[in-house]
Amino acid sequence: MAEQTRFGPAGVPPTFRLLKAKMYDVPGLLREEGLDAFEYQAVRWGAKPQIKQADAEKLGEEAKKIDVRLSMHGSYFVNLAGKKDVVELSKQRLIAGATAADWMGAYVMVFHTGFYGMFEKSFAFQTCLQALKEVSQTMKDMGLKVKLGPETMGRKFQVGSLEEIITICQEVEGTQLVVDWGHLHARNLGTFRKVEDMRVVAEKIESTLGTEALRGMHCHFSKIEYSNQGERKHHTLDEPRYGPDFELLAQVIKEFNMHPTMICETPILDIDAMKMRDILKQVLEGKLVKTGGQQKLGF
Repeated sequence: MAEQTRFGPAGVPPTFRLLKAKMYDVPGLLREEGLDAFEYQAVRWGAKPQIKQADAEKLGEEAKKIDVRLSMHGSYFVNLAGKKDVVELSKQRLIAGATAADWMGAYVMVFHTGFYGMFEKSFAFQTCLQALKEVSQTMKDMGLKVKLGPETMGRKFQVGSLEEIITICQEVEGTQLVVDWGHLHARNLGTFRKVEDMRVVAEKIESTLGTEALRGMHCHFSKIEYSNQGERKHHTLDEPRYGPDFELLAQVIKEFNMHPTMICETPILDIDAMKMRDILKQVLEGKLVKTGGQQKLGF
C-alpha cells in the first residue's frame, strides 16, 4: 500500500483537555476525528525527560495499535550556536528529548537549532553543525533510533534557513528533514503567494537530498503574521489576511507525489488539521485547483 499524507496536531487539542483525556487517550481521540499523526510537545523540558518511561511507552503502544504516527517537539531552550556552556546544556536537552521520544516510539524529534546572536552567520551555523554531529554520535552510542529533526525557522536572527537545514541533513547522520512552511513564508517576508513559489522549495530539496527525502518530509503548517524580522504570530487557516494558503502546498504535494507528515500549528490544532486533510483530498481528486490569487473548482 502506498504511503499517504498524514495529518495531526502539535500538542493536545484544547477540546481534549476539556474531556480530561490522559495522554495515552490522545491517539484514539485523534483517530475518531480521522487524523493519524500527533506531535508530543516537550518544549519546556530541561536536561532530563519530564515524562515517566512507562507513560511514554503507554502512549507509544496506544498510537501503534491504531497507526497514529508520533513525533516530538523538543525543548525550546536550545541554542547550539551560543557560548560553550550554553551549547553543552542544549546538547543535554536534546538528548533528554530524544531519550523520551525513543521510549514512545516517535520517529523524529523536531527542534530549533539556535540563534546567530553576536556571531557571524557562517560561524554560528558551523558551531550548530558540529554540536549536532556530537549529539548524533551520542544518540548512536545510546542506541536511540529516533531521528533528529532540525526545523526551518521563521525569524531572520535564527539559524534555520532552508539552505542551512538542507546542509544539516546532508552532513549529520540520523536526521529527518523538517520544513515549517509558515516559518519559511515569514522568514522571507511573504514568499509563498502562488504554487510556483512552493514548487521552487520542493525542487531544491529534491535536487539536494533526493526524491525520497522530499516525498517523506516532516512538515509544520499554519498561517503566519510577520514583521520585517520574520515570524510574529500563528493564525488559523480561515484568516484571509495571512498566508500562506494550504491549497498551494496541496497542489505541490500532488504534483511531486509526496506523502509528508503534516503537523498543524494553528491556534485550533485538530480543527485546522482536519481542514488541511479535506483540502488535500479535494486537490487529489481534482475538485479544487488554486494557483495563486484565484481558486476554482475542477469538473
